[in-house]
Amino acid sequence: MSTYILKINDVSFSFNGHTVLRDVNLMLKEGEFLAVIGPNGGGKTTLLKLLLGLLEADRGDIMVFGKPPRKVTHRMGYVPQEVHFNKSFPISAMDVVLMGRLRSGIAWSRHSQGDRIAAERVLKQMEMWEYRNYSIGELSGGQRQRIFIARALVTEPEILLLDEPTTSIDTKGQEDFYNLLKYLNEKITIVLVSHDLMILSSHVKSVACVNQLVHYHDDATITNEMVDMCNCPVELIARGLPHGVLGKH
Repeated sequence: MSTYILKINDVSFSFNGHTVLRDVNLMLKEGEFLAVIGPNGGGKTTLLKLLLGLLEADRGDIMVFGKPPRKVTHRMGYVPQEVHFNKSFPISAMDVVLMGRLRSGIAWSRHSQGDRIAAERVLKQMEMWEYRNYSIGELSGGQRQRIFIARALVTEPEILLLDEPTTSIDTKGQEDFYNLLKYLNEKITIVLVSHDLMILSSHVKSVACVNQLVHYHDDATITNEMVDMCNCPVELIARGLPHGVLGKH
């Protein structure tokens, strides 16, 4: 029976006097694949950063694996919305993945054999092993995103959090990318921020709409309440989803 590994209780967060999130309550089970949707500025990225312990709530409690987020960062993997890098900088795909194994006080050149074995494992898992010596700037958007996920996976996290991971991937490559996430979800809990409503019916298991408040639905249905809360036009959602996915709850 699945257990709750993430619990958010009455959490509020503001920035420079502006309310970003308020009265958020959410519980997530092990093995979940949660899509986080909502308007720009609604608080989606802030929610992820609170879960990671990168931000602290003004009030309320967040527990991940029964502990405050900062106590369990080693059990979480994170792929941010934008990974800034100089495409001409001569860093290989392998070196990017090995960055995920860096620990305080250990020099760049001192990766252990275990680190390299772990990097090889995730590169093969991401079907990127043959590109290990390519410069990161030589890769396509989809290939780079697989490398950034490999960097997040190299520490064997139990939760993977991704913020708009398909922004640099063309439409043709997005379906393969989501199939990859579905495969990873067999062993890892996934929280995915996305504007791509097309993914909901065939890949994710639950949906949370974030617009200061959070409305959670424990399957891939977008309810009318979510539509109203997220300011999403019903006709836009319905056009991208199979018949019956838009619920009346």
